[in-house]
Amino acid sequence: QVQLVESGGGLVQAGGSLRLSCVVSGSIVRVNVMGWYRQAPGKQRELVATIGSTSSTNYADSVKGRFTISRDNAKNTVYLQMSSLTPEDTAVYYCSGNIVSKMSETTMKIMDYWGKGTLVTVSS
Repeated sequence: QVQLVESGGGLVQAGGSLRLSCVVSGSIVRVNVMGWYRQAPGKQRELVATIGSTSSTNYADSVKGRFTISRDNAKNTVYLQMSSLTPEDTAVYYCSGNIVSKMSETTMKIMDYWGKGTLVTVSS
């Protein structure tokens, strides 16, 4: 069983910063691409940033220059450093990962997993 648990959300004033963390746990063989997504009230979930296993990154245009995604492979953790936050960044932020897990001594499974999300609220 693989779990992704986000933390670090909260209430922050516009212009402020927050750092989100996502820890992957379970019978992990390999963590491939990881990503952060967000869903604002009344809107669809959208991509924020992704990071590959070799730390190549990709960002949504709306967060470029303000957000930084990083990962610590030894800790199976991915981070999202957010700065210059605006009320438009208010959303539930979800962590996702493409993960290879061990099912048995001879069997592995690869699939996408999601965390339950952490709420980020930016006040004006």
